[in-house]
Amino acid sequence: MGGGLYSTEVQDFDKTLDLKRVKPYGDTMNDGKVQLSFTLPVPSGPEAIEAAKQLIRSMGMDNPQVVFTKELTPGFTFFNAYGSLRHTVNYTTIRVPKVDSKVMDMQQVDDYIREHIGRKLVMVGASTGSDAHTVGIDAIMNMKGYAGHYGLERYAMIEAHNLGSQVSNEELIAKAIHHSADAVLVSQTVTQKDIHIKNCTELIEMAEAEGIRNRMILVCGGPRISHELAKELGFDAGFGVNTYANDVASFVAQEYVKRKAKQ
Repeated sequence: MGGGLYSTEVQDFDKTLDLKRVKPYGDTMNDGKVQLSFTLPVPSGPEAIEAAKQLIRSMGMDNPQVVFTKELTPGFTFFNAYGSLRHTVNYTTIRVPKVDSKVMDMQQVDDYIREHIGRKLVMVGASTGSDAHTVGIDAIMNMKGYAGHYGLERYAMIEAHNLGSQVSNEELIAKAIHHSADAVLVSQTVTQKDIHIKNCTELIEMAEAEGIRNRMILVCGGPRISHELAKELGFDAGFGVNTYANDVASFVAQEYVKRKAKQ
């Protein structure tokens, strides 16, 4: 009998996937389960747990459960909690601007450049402004690359010039002109007070003033950079998290060929 009851309960689970009303998935379809972690500036205790539950309900969640608490320091309590989200999203209406290119691996990019361009593409990149972090530009340009994706310096058909960090927009443009760059790559890791928007906007304005905007492919990337934002700022493409050197190389090579075909 126990098995029969269990089978009936399983059959009662909602298994319907409605892309117009998508909810988080925990154990079963449409259960809305969400895990939350946060800290409240209150001392640990029953009142703190109740405060956490009330906040979770105010976020549009039912059945809040606080499964772990820890007082980090007197007057501050950390929580791990769960809730069932009431809200849904219409997935079918979502449209996200994306880079328009076929992603190739390093060998495919080299072969593509040999076949369609016939010479090395020159790319100059830097972390601009006061940004002292090279992790982003190094992941794209350094020979070792990042996460198993080799950087542009390893590509046989790309001449990569990595200028490093804290490079002014004036210097980046000057180096791009000096090397007759086909593409300029900008990395923005430090983004406090939206300084990345200021830096990127300034670069576009300088490129236009120098008359090179339409002669070079301009690309920016970083943790807060999306393709949509990059286009709004005047760049040709933007690459955010989980993108690598081959994503950038694929776009630049194909964009170069497209532009040449229009000339």
